[in-house]
Order: sequence, then C-alpha cells, then structure tokens
Amino acid sequence: MSQLSFFSAETQPPAVGDLAGLLAGPGQVVLSAGGRARISMVVDADWRATALARLIHQAGLGAEITRSEEGRPLVRTASVPELVQLGRAWTKGAVKAVPAGWTVGPRGLRAWALAAGRTDGVRYLLGLDPHAPDTHEPLAAALARVGITSTPVGIRAGGPALRISGRRRLLRLRENVGEMPAEAPIEGFWPNP
Repeated sequence: MSQLSFFSAETQPPAVGDLAGLLAGPGQVVLSAGGRARISMVVDADWRATALARLIHQAGLGAEITRSEEGRPLVRTASVPELVQLGRAWTKGAVKAVPAGWTVGPRGLRAWALAAGRTDGVRYLLGLDPHAPDTHEPLAAALARVGITSTPVGIRAGGPALRISGRRRLLRLRENVGEMPAEAPIEGFWPNP
C-alpha cells in the first residue's frame, strides 16, 4: 500500500462542495422553484454509479441509482436545499458554467475521476460534458491551478476530455484522487503513473 499524500481525497473530510467534481464531468444540476437542487448524471458502468452513490452519502446527502431511458446507470442526489448554492454557482442562465476562479479540491477531483475518468493507455482522460463546451477551457485552467496541466481533446481523441500525460502529472493526479475504489475494474479506470 502506498503512502497517502497530504492532499489526497482520503485525508480530506467529505463536504457537499465535493460534488462540484460531478459537474466538472457530465453531471447536470437542476434547481427547483421550491429552493431545492439535484445533481444527476448518466455513467457508463454500474461500478461508477455505486462509487458515486457512496461519495454522495459521505457528503451527507441521499443518493439514488436508477437507469436512463437507454438502460445506462443513472445516479442522482436527493433534491435538497443544501445543493442550491452549488447549483447557482455552476449555472449561468439555463447553461452549465464553471464558477470564475474555481479550483478543484482532492475530493472534487476524485468525484470527477469516478464519474468520467479513464486511461487511454499511458495517459489519463477526465471526461467533460459534451453539452457544455464552454466549460472545457475553464476546467483545464482549474486543473492547472492545482498543478495538473492537461490538454483538451475532442471526440476523435477519446473526448471530450482533458488529457493528462507525463509521470509527474499522473502522480500528482493519483495523489489527489487517492486509492482506486473497490468496485472499479482492475485496469483502465484509475490513474496509474
């Protein structure tokens, strides 16, 4: 077992703000008129839904796993007042937008990797929301602010995603996201410097 970094997700206490990592990926937030908000996302595997539901529970919120119309796993939070501030910060009008100057913390980065991270061999891809292209560059800047330089890649290169390459960058990413969740397949889904 490796030594945990001071900045690892496992060393930080869970918080509702960690769920911003879901919005950095393909997550969507819906604000309701009754002063509540819900985050939901369709993922590509059951293990991701299970790990994300656990992360949501750790942040003190209820989580639900269902299926999308296409039969893919859909994980969502309960509709709660605690998510309203986060939801407002991540929307501009009716469009998802990265808050100005947002910096991703270790647990937020872990949420992002759980929701939409994978390797493409020797590099790591953090998936982006294909329906929110204006978030891609600000998210690359947010990663750079925590010392993880990335390159935006399009659909032809396995995206939309932020590609992280190089041993030092991958090591920094791994230190932040912590250990691979027990549900994850052994290969291909967690940073491996």
